[in-house]
Amino acid sequence: MSDSVSDCTEQRSAVTDAEVEALVRGICFKTGPPRTLGVEVEWLVHELREPWLPVPPERLRKAYAALRSLPLRSALTVEPGGQLELSSAPAASLMECIGAVSADLDAVRALLREMDIGISGIGHDPWNPPRRLLHEPRYDAMENYLDRTGPEGRSMMCSSASVQVCLDAGYEEPGPLGHGRRWWLAHQLGAVLLAAFANSPLSRGRPTGWRSTRQSLWAAMEPGRSSAPPLNGDPRVSWARHVMDAPVMCVRGETGPWRVPTGLSFRDWTRSADPPDRSDLDYHLTTLFPPIRPRGHLELRMIDAQPGDDGWIVPLAVTTALFDDPQAAETAYRTVKPLAERAGSRPAPCNPLWIAATRDGLTDPELREAAVACFAAAAEALPRLGADADVRRAVAEFTERYVARGRCPADDLLLQFHGMDTRSGGQDTRFHGKDIHT
Repeated sequence: MSDSVSDCTEQRSAVTDAEVEALVRGICFKTGPPRTLGVEVEWLVHELREPWLPVPPERLRKAYAALRSLPLRSALTVEPGGQLELSSAPAASLMECIGAVSADLDAVRALLREMDIGISGIGHDPWNPPRRLLHEPRYDAMENYLDRTGPEGRSMMCSSASVQVCLDAGYEEPGPLGHGRRWWLAHQLGAVLLAAFANSPLSRGRPTGWRSTRQSLWAAMEPGRSSAPPLNGDPRVSWARHVMDAPVMCVRGETGPWRVPTGLSFRDWTRSADPPDRSDLDYHLTTLFPPIRPRGHLELRMIDAQPGDDGWIVPLAVTTALFDDPQAAETAYRTVKPLAERAGSRPAPCNPLWIAATRDGLTDPELREAAVACFAAAAEALPRLGADADVRRAVAEFTERYVARGRCPADDLLLQFHGMDTRSGGQDTRFHGKDIHT
Protein backbone atom coordinates (compact mmCIF):
# COMPACT_ATOMS: atom_id res chain seq x y z
CA MET A 1 0.00 0.00 0.00
CA SER A 2 2.74 2.48 0.82
CA ASP A 3 4.10 2.26 -2.71
CA SER A 4 6.64 4.72 -3.91
CA VAL A 5 6.96 5.53 -7.58
CA SER A 6 9.60 3.24 -9.03
CA ASP A 7 11.74 3.95 -12.08
CA CYS A 8 10.47 7.53 -11.99
CA THR A 9 12.22 10.11 -14.15
CA GLU A 10 11.98 13.86 -14.62
CA GLN A 11 10.73 13.42 -18.16
CA ARG A 12 7.60 15.53 -18.63
CA SER A 13 6.69 14.90 -22.24
CA ALA A 14 3.48 13.03 -23.00
CA VAL A 15 3.64 9.32 -23.81
CA THR A 16 1.63 7.50 -26.47
CA ASP A 17 -0.09 4.17 -25.91
CA ALA A 18 2.59 2.39 -27.98
CA GLU A 19 5.35 4.01 -25.91
CA VAL A 20 3.59 3.03 -22.69
CA GLU A 21 3.35 -0.62 -23.69
CA ALA A 22 7.04 -0.64 -24.61
CA LEU A 23 7.98 1.02 -21.31
CA VAL A 24 5.91 -1.41 -19.25
CA ARG A 25 7.46 -4.41 -20.98
CA GLY A 26 10.91 -3.05 -20.17
CA ILE A 27 10.19 -1.92 -16.61
CA CYS A 28 8.21 -4.79 -15.14
CA PHE A 29 10.06 -7.98 -16.18
CA LYS A 30 13.82 -7.55 -15.80
CA THR A 31 15.23 -10.98 -16.47
CA GLY A 32 18.45 -12.65 -15.43
CA PRO A 33 19.58 -15.35 -13.00
CA PRO A 34 17.67 -15.23 -9.69
CA ARG A 35 20.23 -13.55 -7.43
CA THR A 36 18.30 -11.38 -4.97
CA LEU A 37 15.17 -11.53 -2.88
CA GLY A 38 13.33 -9.36 -0.41
CA VAL A 39 10.37 -9.21 1.92
CA GLU A 40 7.85 -6.59 2.99
CA VAL A 41 6.42 -7.28 6.43
CA GLU A 42 3.33 -5.46 7.70
CA TRP A 43 2.04 -5.37 11.27
CA LEU A 44 -1.10 -4.22 13.03
CA VAL A 45 -0.25 -1.72 15.78
CA HIS A 46 -2.07 -1.67 19.12
CA GLU A 47 -1.80 -1.01 22.83
CA LEU A 48 0.83 -3.35 24.26
CA ARG A 49 -1.20 -4.74 27.16
CA GLU A 50 -4.64 -4.50 25.53
CA PRO A 51 -4.10 -5.61 21.93
CA TRP A 52 -7.73 -5.12 20.97
CA LEU A 53 -7.35 -1.36 21.51
CA PRO A 54 -5.89 0.86 18.76
CA VAL A 55 -3.26 3.41 19.71
CA PRO A 56 -4.55 7.01 19.73
CA PRO A 57 -3.34 8.93 16.64
CA GLU A 58 -1.12 11.41 18.48
CA ARG A 59 0.74 8.65 20.35
CA LEU A 60 1.09 6.72 17.13
CA ARG A 61 2.56 9.70 15.28
CA LYS A 62 5.01 10.26 18.12
CA ALA A 63 6.04 6.61 18.00
CA TYR A 64 6.63 6.69 14.25
CA ALA A 65 8.68 9.86 14.55
CA ALA A 66 10.88 8.05 17.08
CA LEU A 67 11.14 4.97 14.86
CA ARG A 68 12.42 7.05 11.97
CA SER A 69 15.46 7.95 14.05
CA LEU A 70 16.54 4.30 14.25
CA PRO A 71 19.43 3.20 11.99
CA LEU A 72 17.41 0.54 10.13
CA ARG A 73 18.56 -1.31 7.05
CA SER A 74 14.96 -1.83 5.95
CA ALA A 75 12.72 0.96 4.73
CA LEU A 76 10.13 1.87 7.35
CA THR A 77 6.76 3.11 6.09
CA VAL A 78 3.30 3.60 7.50
CA GLU A 79 0.11 2.28 5.93
CA PRO A 80 -3.07 4.40 5.75
CA GLY A 81 -4.58 2.90 8.91
CA GLY A 82 -1.33 3.19 10.87
CA GLN A 83 -0.05 -0.31 10.11
CA LEU A 84 3.72 -0.56 10.26
CA GLU A 85 5.71 -1.89 7.29
CA LEU A 86 9.35 -2.86 7.00
CA SER A 87 10.65 -3.43 3.46
CA SER A 88 14.01 -5.13 3.18
CA ALA A 89 16.72 -4.06 0.79
CA PRO A 90 17.41 -6.62 -1.97
CA ALA A 91 19.39 -9.42 -0.33
CA ALA A 92 21.86 -11.80 -1.93
CA SER A 93 20.64 -14.78 0.10
CA LEU A 94 17.77 -15.98 2.23
CA MET A 95 19.78 -15.75 5.45
CA GLU A 96 21.00 -12.25 4.63
CA CYS A 97 17.41 -11.12 4.19
CA ILE A 98 16.23 -12.81 7.40
CA GLY A 99 19.15 -11.45 9.42
CA ALA A 100 18.67 -7.85 8.30
CA VAL A 101 14.90 -7.74 8.84
CA SER A 102 15.09 -9.62 12.16
CA ALA A 103 17.59 -7.11 13.53
CA ASP A 104 15.42 -4.21 12.40
CA LEU A 105 12.31 -5.76 13.95
CA ASP A 106 14.13 -6.27 17.26
CA ALA A 107 15.00 -2.57 17.32
CA VAL A 108 11.49 -1.52 16.34
CA ARG A 109 9.83 -3.71 18.97
CA ALA A 110 12.18 -2.52 21.71
CA LEU A 111 11.44 1.14 21.04
CA LEU A 112 7.69 0.58 20.75
CA ARG A 113 7.68 -1.47 23.94
CA GLU A 114 9.12 1.51 25.82
CA MET A 115 6.07 3.46 24.63
CA ASP A 116 3.63 0.67 25.64
CA ILE A 117 2.87 -0.12 22.00
CA GLY A 118 2.79 -3.60 20.48
CA ILE A 119 2.57 -5.08 16.99
CA SER A 120 0.75 -8.23 15.86
CA GLY A 121 0.95 -10.38 12.75
CA ILE A 122 -2.70 -10.88 11.74
CA GLY A 123 -3.98 -10.47 8.20
CA HIS A 124 -6.98 -8.33 9.21
CA ASP A 125 -7.85 -6.44 12.39
CA PRO A 126 -10.13 -8.83 14.34
CA TRP A 127 -11.84 -6.14 16.39
CA ASN A 128 -11.92 -2.61 15.05
CA PRO A 129 -13.55 -0.91 12.06
CA PRO A 130 -11.27 0.81 9.53
CA ARG A 131 -9.69 4.02 10.84
CA ARG A 132 -7.47 6.09 8.58
CA LEU A 133 -4.43 7.71 10.17
CA LEU A 134 -2.80 9.17 7.06
CA HIS A 135 -4.58 12.03 5.34
CA GLU A 136 -2.53 12.64 2.22
CA PRO A 137 -3.63 13.36 -1.36
CA ARG A 138 -2.86 9.77 -2.46
CA TYR A 139 -4.97 8.17 0.24
CA ASP A 140 -7.75 10.75 0.04
CA ALA A 141 -8.05 9.99 -3.67
CA MET A 142 -7.77 6.24 -3.11
CA GLU A 143 -10.55 6.24 -0.53
CA ASN A 144 -12.72 8.40 -2.78
CA TYR A 145 -12.17 6.02 -5.68
CA LEU A 146 -12.59 2.73 -3.82
CA ASP A 147 -15.68 3.87 -1.93
CA ARG A 148 -17.52 3.89 -5.25
CA THR A 149 -17.61 0.11 -5.37
CA GLY A 150 -18.10 -0.78 -1.70
CA PRO A 151 -16.53 -0.84 1.76
CA GLU A 152 -13.81 -3.36 0.93
CA GLY A 153 -11.32 -0.71 -0.15
CA ARG A 154 -11.34 1.06 3.20
CA SER A 155 -10.81 -2.20 5.07
CA MET A 156 -7.98 -3.13 2.74
CA MET A 157 -6.31 0.26 3.26
CA CYS A 158 -6.72 0.55 7.02
CA SER A 159 -7.24 -2.90 8.57
CA SER A 160 -5.06 -5.39 6.69
CA ALA A 161 -1.47 -6.61 6.97
CA SER A 162 0.59 -9.05 4.91
CA VAL A 163 3.92 -10.72 4.23
CA GLN A 164 4.95 -9.88 0.67
CA VAL A 165 7.78 -11.94 -0.81
CA CYS A 166 9.78 -10.35 -3.62
CA LEU A 167 11.73 -12.53 -6.06
CA ASP A 168 13.67 -11.91 -9.25
CA ALA A 169 11.65 -12.35 -12.44
CA GLY A 170 13.90 -15.20 -13.60
CA TYR A 171 15.83 -16.15 -16.71
CA GLU A 172 14.79 -14.99 -20.15
CA GLU A 173 15.14 -18.59 -21.34
CA PRO A 174 12.58 -21.33 -20.55
CA GLY A 175 13.01 -23.88 -17.79
CA PRO A 176 12.24 -24.12 -14.06
CA LEU A 177 13.70 -20.66 -13.40
CA GLY A 178 12.53 -19.02 -16.63
CA HIS A 179 10.42 -15.89 -16.23
CA GLY A 180 7.45 -17.37 -18.10
CA ARG A 181 7.39 -20.45 -15.85
CA ARG A 182 7.81 -18.35 -12.69
CA TRP A 183 4.97 -16.03 -13.71
CA TRP A 184 2.64 -18.98 -14.32
CA LEU A 185 3.79 -20.78 -11.18
CA ALA A 186 3.17 -17.73 -9.01
CA HIS A 187 -0.48 -17.64 -10.01
CA GLN A 188 -1.09 -21.35 -9.31
CA LEU A 189 1.21 -21.86 -6.33
CA GLY A 190 -0.08 -18.55 -4.99
CA ALA A 191 -3.39 -20.22 -4.11
CA VAL A 192 -1.53 -22.90 -2.12
CA LEU A 193 0.50 -20.29 -0.25
CA LEU A 194 -2.67 -18.30 0.42
CA ALA A 195 -4.40 -21.36 1.88
CA ALA A 196 -1.42 -22.48 3.97
CA PHE A 197 -0.78 -19.05 5.51
CA ALA A 198 -4.36 -17.75 5.79
CA ASN A 199 -4.59 -15.85 9.07
CA SER A 200 -7.54 -13.47 9.08
CA PRO A 201 -10.87 -15.19 9.78
CA LEU A 202 -12.35 -12.44 11.99
CA SER A 203 -13.62 -8.90 11.61
CA ARG A 204 -15.22 -6.69 14.26
CA GLY A 205 -15.16 -9.60 16.70
CA ARG A 206 -16.96 -12.10 14.49
CA PRO A 207 -16.01 -14.85 11.99
CA THR A 208 -16.42 -13.69 8.41
CA GLY A 209 -16.72 -17.11 6.74
CA TRP A 210 -13.26 -16.71 5.16
CA ARG A 211 -9.95 -18.12 6.39
CA SER A 212 -8.38 -15.05 4.77
CA THR A 213 -10.69 -12.09 5.15
CA ARG A 214 -7.86 -9.95 3.85
CA GLN A 215 -7.76 -11.81 0.53
CA SER A 216 -11.56 -11.77 0.31
CA LEU A 217 -11.38 -7.97 0.35
CA TRP A 218 -8.96 -7.94 -2.59
CA ALA A 219 -11.20 -10.32 -4.53
CA ALA A 220 -14.26 -8.14 -3.91
CA MET A 221 -12.60 -4.95 -5.09
CA GLU A 222 -12.71 -3.63 -8.63
CA PRO A 223 -11.36 -6.44 -10.87
CA GLY A 224 -9.46 -4.09 -13.15
CA ARG A 225 -7.32 -3.05 -10.21
CA SER A 226 -6.96 -6.18 -8.10
CA SER A 227 -7.09 -9.03 -10.62
CA ALA A 228 -4.33 -10.69 -12.58
CA PRO A 229 -4.15 -10.44 -16.36
CA PRO A 230 -4.78 -13.51 -18.55
CA LEU A 231 -2.01 -16.10 -18.22
CA ASN A 232 -2.00 -17.17 -21.85
CA GLY A 233 0.74 -15.73 -24.03
CA ASP A 234 3.80 -13.63 -23.26
CA PRO A 235 3.69 -12.26 -19.67
CA ARG A 236 5.13 -8.93 -20.79
CA VAL A 237 2.49 -8.44 -23.46
CA SER A 238 -0.44 -9.47 -21.26
CA TRP A 239 0.73 -7.30 -18.36
CA ALA A 240 1.29 -4.28 -20.62
CA ARG A 241 -2.23 -4.61 -22.00
CA HIS A 242 -3.58 -5.00 -18.49
CA VAL A 243 -1.84 -1.81 -17.40
CA MET A 244 -3.19 0.09 -20.38
CA ASP A 245 -6.77 -1.10 -19.88
CA ALA A 246 -6.82 -0.64 -16.10
CA PRO A 247 -8.82 2.31 -14.76
CA VAL A 248 -6.98 5.43 -13.70
CA MET A 249 -7.39 5.86 -9.96
CA CYS A 250 -6.44 9.52 -9.79
CA VAL A 251 -4.74 12.36 -11.62
CA ARG A 252 -2.19 14.01 -9.38
CA GLY A 253 -2.11 17.74 -8.88
CA GLU A 254 0.39 20.11 -7.31
CA THR A 255 -2.26 21.76 -5.12
CA GLY A 256 -5.64 20.75 -3.76
CA PRO A 257 -7.31 17.34 -3.93
CA TRP A 258 -6.26 15.04 -6.74
CA ARG A 259 -8.83 14.48 -9.44
CA VAL A 260 -10.59 11.09 -9.34
CA PRO A 261 -11.93 10.33 -12.83
CA THR A 262 -14.75 7.95 -13.69
CA GLY A 263 -14.39 5.27 -16.36
CA LEU A 264 -11.02 6.48 -17.66
CA SER A 265 -8.54 3.75 -18.64
CA PHE A 266 -4.87 4.58 -18.98
CA ARG A 267 -5.16 3.83 -22.69
CA ASP A 268 -7.97 6.37 -22.97
CA TRP A 269 -5.86 8.89 -21.10
CA THR A 270 -2.97 8.53 -23.55
CA ARG A 271 -5.37 9.34 -26.38
CA SER A 272 -6.94 12.36 -24.68
CA ALA A 273 -6.25 16.06 -25.22
CA ASP A 274 -4.19 16.15 -22.01
CA PRO A 275 -2.22 12.86 -22.07
CA PRO A 276 -0.06 11.48 -19.23
CA ASP A 277 3.70 11.65 -19.04
CA ARG A 278 6.22 9.04 -17.87
CA SER A 279 5.82 9.93 -14.21
CA ASP A 280 2.06 9.41 -14.52
CA LEU A 281 2.72 5.93 -15.87
CA ASP A 282 5.09 5.17 -13.01
CA TYR A 283 2.46 6.28 -10.54
CA HIS A 284 -0.34 4.35 -12.27
CA LEU A 285 1.68 1.14 -11.86
CA THR A 286 1.68 1.65 -8.07
CA THR A 287 -2.14 1.81 -8.00
CA LEU A 288 -2.60 -1.71 -9.41
CA PHE A 289 -2.91 -4.44 -6.79
CA PRO A 290 -2.99 -7.91 -8.40
CA PRO A 291 -1.93 -10.87 -6.25
CA ILE A 292 1.34 -11.08 -8.20
CA ARG A 293 2.68 -7.70 -9.27
CA PRO A 294 5.66 -7.42 -11.65
CA ARG A 295 7.88 -4.49 -10.67
CA GLY A 296 11.07 -5.59 -12.38
CA HIS A 297 10.91 -8.40 -9.85
CA LEU A 298 7.83 -10.42 -8.86
CA GLU A 299 5.97 -9.23 -5.77
CA LEU A 300 3.81 -12.00 -4.24
CA ARG A 301 1.03 -10.26 -2.32
CA MET A 302 -1.33 -13.06 -1.24
CA ILE A 303 0.16 -14.08 2.12
CA ASP A 304 -1.47 -12.85 5.34
CA ALA A 305 0.64 -11.44 8.15
CA GLN A 306 1.75 -14.31 10.38
CA PRO A 307 1.52 -14.92 14.14
CA GLY A 308 4.52 -14.70 16.43
CA ASP A 309 7.58 -12.48 16.35
CA ASP A 310 9.25 -14.59 13.64
CA GLY A 311 6.25 -16.11 11.87
CA TRP A 312 7.01 -14.11 8.72
CA ILE A 313 10.21 -16.11 8.22
CA VAL A 314 8.35 -19.31 7.27
CA PRO A 315 6.48 -17.96 4.19
CA LEU A 316 9.64 -16.15 3.10
CA ALA A 317 11.72 -19.32 3.36
CA VAL A 318 9.15 -21.64 1.79
CA THR A 319 8.35 -19.31 -1.10
CA THR A 320 12.02 -18.62 -1.84
CA ALA A 321 12.82 -22.33 -1.86
CA LEU A 322 9.96 -23.17 -4.22
CA PHE A 323 10.98 -20.50 -6.71
CA ASP A 324 14.75 -20.23 -6.53
CA ASP A 325 15.85 -23.84 -6.06
CA PRO A 326 15.55 -25.52 -9.49
CA GLN A 327 14.63 -28.94 -8.10
CA ALA A 328 11.99 -27.56 -5.74
CA ALA A 329 10.64 -25.28 -8.46
CA GLU A 330 10.16 -28.25 -10.77
CA THR A 331 8.41 -30.22 -8.02
CA ALA A 332 6.14 -27.27 -7.25
CA TYR A 333 5.30 -26.85 -10.94
CA ARG A 334 4.34 -30.51 -11.34
CA THR A 335 2.38 -30.42 -8.07
CA VAL A 336 0.23 -27.40 -8.87
CA LYS A 337 -0.22 -28.09 -12.58
CA PRO A 338 -3.43 -30.11 -11.99
CA LEU A 339 -4.84 -27.17 -10.01
CA ALA A 340 -4.82 -25.01 -13.14
CA GLU A 341 -7.86 -26.88 -14.48
CA ARG A 342 -9.74 -26.03 -11.31
CA ALA A 343 -8.75 -22.38 -11.61
CA GLY A 344 -10.29 -22.25 -15.06
CA SER A 345 -10.10 -19.22 -17.31
CA ARG A 346 -10.95 -16.57 -14.73
CA PRO A 347 -7.99 -14.62 -13.39
CA ALA A 348 -6.76 -14.78 -9.80
CA PRO A 349 -7.98 -13.99 -7.20
CA CYS A 350 -11.56 -14.42 -8.49
CA ASN A 351 -11.37 -17.94 -9.91
CA PRO A 352 -12.69 -21.06 -8.10
CA LEU A 353 -9.24 -22.18 -6.94
CA TRP A 354 -8.36 -18.89 -5.26
CA ILE A 355 -11.83 -18.51 -3.78
CA ALA A 356 -11.56 -21.98 -2.21
CA ALA A 357 -8.12 -21.11 -0.80
CA THR A 358 -9.47 -17.85 0.63
CA ARG A 359 -12.54 -19.46 2.18
CA ASP A 360 -11.36 -22.93 3.20
CA GLY A 361 -7.60 -22.77 3.66
CA LEU A 362 -6.10 -26.25 3.84
CA THR A 363 -9.38 -27.89 4.79
CA ASP A 364 -9.73 -28.13 1.00
CA PRO A 365 -8.35 -31.62 0.17
CA GLU A 366 -6.64 -30.70 -3.10
CA LEU A 367 -4.96 -27.64 -1.63
CA ARG A 368 -3.85 -29.66 1.38
CA GLU A 369 -2.33 -32.37 -0.82
CA ALA A 370 -0.50 -29.77 -2.89
CA ALA A 371 0.73 -27.95 0.22
CA VAL A 372 2.11 -31.15 1.76
CA ALA A 373 4.12 -31.88 -1.40
CA CYS A 374 5.33 -28.30 -1.80
CA PHE A 375 6.38 -27.87 1.83
CA ALA A 376 8.29 -31.16 1.63
CA ALA A 377 10.09 -29.93 -1.49
CA ALA A 378 10.88 -26.62 0.24
CA ALA A 379 12.26 -28.42 3.30
CA GLU A 380 14.61 -30.44 1.10
CA ALA A 381 15.74 -27.30 -0.74
CA LEU A 382 16.42 -25.08 2.27
CA PRO A 383 19.84 -26.59 3.11
CA ARG A 384 20.87 -26.03 -0.51
CA LEU A 385 19.90 -22.35 -0.10
CA GLY A 386 22.00 -22.02 3.03
CA ALA A 387 19.11 -21.89 5.52
CA ASP A 388 20.31 -22.37 9.08
CA ALA A 389 18.95 -24.84 11.62
CA ASP A 390 16.54 -22.31 13.17
CA VAL A 391 14.89 -21.55 9.84
CA ARG A 392 14.63 -25.22 8.92
CA ARG A 393 13.16 -25.97 12.34
CA ALA A 394 10.59 -23.18 12.00
CA VAL A 395 9.44 -24.54 8.64
CA ALA A 396 9.27 -28.09 10.03
CA GLU A 397 7.21 -26.96 13.04
CA PHE A 398 4.79 -25.00 10.84
CA THR A 399 4.44 -28.01 8.56
CA GLU A 400 3.66 -30.33 11.45
CA ARG A 401 1.31 -27.94 13.23
CA TYR A 402 -0.64 -26.81 10.19
CA VAL A 403 0.10 -28.29 6.76
CA ALA A 404 0.24 -31.96 7.74
CA ARG A 405 -3.07 -31.58 9.58
CA GLY A 406 -4.89 -29.62 6.90
CA ARG A 407 -4.89 -26.47 9.03
CA CYS A 408 -3.70 -22.87 8.77
CA PRO A 409 -3.11 -20.14 11.38
CA ALA A 410 -6.70 -18.90 10.88
CA ASP A 411 -7.93 -22.15 12.40
CA ASP A 412 -6.20 -21.29 15.68
CA LEU A 413 -8.04 -17.97 15.81
CA LEU A 414 -11.35 -19.68 15.07
CA LEU A 415 -10.76 -22.23 17.84
CA GLN A 416 -10.01 -19.41 20.25
CA PHE A 417 -13.15 -17.60 19.17
CA HIS A 418 -15.23 -20.66 20.00
CA GLY A 419 -13.28 -21.36 23.22
CA MET A 420 -12.10 -24.71 21.88
CA ASP A 421 -8.32 -24.34 21.78
CA THR A 422 -7.23 -27.88 22.66
CA ARG A 423 -3.70 -26.66 23.49
CA SER A 424 -4.99 -24.56 26.39
CA GLY A 425 -5.39 -27.46 28.82
CA GLY A 426 -8.77 -26.10 29.88
CA GLN A 427 -7.40 -22.63 30.60
CA ASP A 428 -8.73 -19.30 29.37
CA THR A 429 -8.80 -19.38 25.57
CA ARG A 430 -9.93 -15.81 25.05
CA PHE A 431 -8.21 -14.13 22.13
CA HIS A 432 -5.29 -12.11 23.54
CA GLY A 433 -7.04 -12.32 26.91
CA LYS A 434 -10.20 -10.55 25.72
CA ASP A 435 -13.45 -12.31 24.92
CA ILE A 436 -13.84 -11.66 21.21
CA HIS A 437 -17.55 -12.45 21.35
CA THR A 438 -17.99 -8.94 22.76
